[in-house]
Formats: sequence, C-alpha cells, structure tokens
Amino acid sequence: MTIYGVAEAPFWRVVRTFERQLESTGGGAAVCVYHEGRKVVDLWGGVRDEEDRPWQQDTMAMSFSTSKGIPSTLIHILVDRGLIRYDDPIARHWPEFAQGGKGTISVRDLMTHRAGLSRLRPLLDHGRRMLDWDHMVRAMELAEAKPTAHSAYHALTYGWLTGELIQRVTGKPLQKVIHDELAAPLGLDGLFIGSPPEAIARSAQLLGGPGKSRSEWVRRIFSEPTADALTLFHRAIGSPIDMRLMLDALVPPGGADGLWNGRNLDVPVPAANGLFTARSLARLYAAISEGGTLDGVQILSPKMIPKISKVHVETRDRVIPIKMGWRLGYHTAFTTRGSLDSAFGHFGFGGSGAWADPKRRLSVAMVNNRLGGTPFGDMRIASIGTAVMAAFRGLPRGTQRRSNARLRAQERRRVLNFPEVA
Repeated sequence: MTIYGVAEAPFWRVVRTFERQLESTGGGAAVCVYHEGRKVVDLWGGVRDEEDRPWQQDTMAMSFSTSKGIPSTLIHILVDRGLIRYDDPIARHWPEFAQGGKGTISVRDLMTHRAGLSRLRPLLDHGRRMLDWDHMVRAMELAEAKPTAHSAYHALTYGWLTGELIQRVTGKPLQKVIHDELAAPLGLDGLFIGSPPEAIARSAQLLGGPGKSRSEWVRRIFSEPTADALTLFHRAIGSPIDMRLMLDALVPPGGADGLWNGRNLDVPVPAANGLFTARSLARLYAAISEGGTLDGVQILSPKMIPKISKVHVETRDRVIPIKMGWRLGYHTAFTTRGSLDSAFGHFGFGGSGAWADPKRRLSVAMVNNRLGGTPFGDMRIASIGTAVMAAFRGLPRGTQRRSNARLRAQERRRVLNFPEVA
C-alpha cells in the first residue's frame, strides 16, 4: 500500500500505524496531526472508490458523527460573541421549540445530550425524511421531552437541533455559517455539511458499512424484537442498558440508504454527513488546542477553552453504554490505551474522528472510506491516537517550544512519495 505525505521524525510511528491499517482494511484514508500550531503529520493513501482510483491529497470523505464537532464549535463561537448563552432555553431563540413541554430545555442540556430528545425513530415514518430539513425541524418542534439528569446520546437528532438553533441565532443557512466562521478564516478547503457539487466531486466512495458488510448481523441486532428482548433481559438482571433506546436513537425507521451510502451529500444532515479532509479537521481543532487562535486567526477567545474543556457528564451514557466524558458538544478523546482526560472532540461511525488537546497543544484527525467497527466506534482513530501519544512522549524533554525549535533547525522530516501523486 503506497502512502503519500510528510511526517516529522518523532511522529514516524504514526506513519507505520497508518500504513498497517490501510494494508489490513483496504480502501483509503488520510491522517493529519498538528503540534503547537504546526502540521507535523500529513498522510494519505489507498483508494477512493471501487474502481481503485487513488486517494488524492484533497480527497474528502463523509465522516458520520465526526460532523457533530462542527455545529458544536459554531455554538461556542456564538456564545463567545454574546449572541447566545449556554443556559438559555433553546426556545428563547427558537420559539416553536417550546411545544411538547420543551420550554425549559437549555442549550447546555442539548450540548451534553441531556435534552431528552435522543429518540429519532418514533418521530419519523421513514428514514428518507432525514433529507428534508423543514420536516426534521418540524419533528423536533412537535416532539415531547424534558431535560434528564443522565446523558443519552442524541446520535442523529443533535444535528437538526444544533443546526436550526445556529440558523435562528445567525439568520443565515448553516452551510454559510460554516464557511464564514470556520472554513474561510482558517483557510479550510475541506469542511462541508451540505456540500456543493465541486466538493462532492472530490468525495471518496464509502466502502462497506450498513447494507454492504455484516448487513444480516446489523439487521438482527438492531431490530425492534431483539431490542425489546434484550432490554427486558437487562432489566431482569438490574442493568440500566436499554437496547430499545439505542435502536430509537441510532436507526431510523425503514433505513436511510441514501444517507449511509453518501448519495445525498448536498443535503445537510449535521450529525452525520459532514464531508471533510483530515487536514481541515486537524487545523480546526488545532485552533482550539492553541487557545482559540491559529496563525493569527482567532475563532475563540482564550477564556472559552476552559469552558469547552470541562467535563459535564461523568456517568455512563444511556445510548453508548460507556463513560463518554461529555463536554459541551464534544466527548473525551479515546486511544487504545485509555482515554485522554485533557483531550476532546468527536469520533464517527466507520473510523473517522478528530480531537484537540489544549494541555499538550495537539490536534489529530482521520477520515476514511472503508467503514468498519460498530455503531459505537472503530479502533482505527483510537490506534492513531495511541501512536500520536507515543510520539509525543518521545519528544525531547523540556518545553514543547524548545523541542519544536530543534525540529525546525534540524529539518527532521520524512518524505513519503510527496508530492507526486498518481
């Protein structure tokens, strides 16, 4: 498997991990890492479609729940500017949302997955409705809910809830807010939710996933009879796991094949169909890890970083039955050797993910098109995180500024078939 790109010498083990993953899974992928505001790893390789066309340096991939980090970051920007507050009732900015007893649900409740609106399945007659923004907004308005003390991952509903809130506060379409507040200031050419034709032309074909690999397993586990039976079993043994809640949160009725196969990237589904390069995600999170400013461009003031870093939920989530360490819109970053308490971001089904670590001044991102793992996660982004942390611990002692100065002085960089891409 041919790998393209660059990596500074201390981060060479990230290259080896990435190479092994592509050899094992096939398909294509890209990884990017920033340290102290500098890009220290920029890799891509593999194939972008079933015709084995090579993955290019500007290839993008639909990245499922990794997308949630984008509207979350936008809300933090709006809070920073005083346009909204975390403890505002959502209905203050979106009056129709108050229906169904939801008048007291706050922005903070939503961003910590405690708004009581994780269940999507009962709100729809078919998954194809997910591609109709107005219909989904109306469904969110009519839903009945109240805040909960525990978190229950709003796997799909989070996108329309945050997206419509952003649109109400700014008076602009979500796609334009993403461009104006993130993509344009930071110079990102691969950050879209609701993508234009020229971006879709650069997208990789999703390989595997629902409907292609392990489809019978997926159908059996995520079916209503199985979910109900497993829920009763867990109740009988005193377990809080609710499989029906998982089903309702994760699986729309009748399926959503057009979404899962990436055929409707032009329609914004903010919790699921973001189209990204690893470079753009890593650069966005690098701005967060650098205190809100990267290369002279400020997207957040320094005072915001402790607020968005704070863990709000320390108990197990009800939909993803592990301790997610929910912040405001982000979760704890995980590696194969445990969680990183100071790092946060969002991972997605199929192996994508991105995170920032302000303490270590690191950011990491991965996108790919060979979907794998389960709806609860994939080990590839976790393995990349492990390799990054091993490289970080191997940097010279002393401040990270001094170690970076040494790297620049010595130009310690490994080049991999770059930039001549087939």
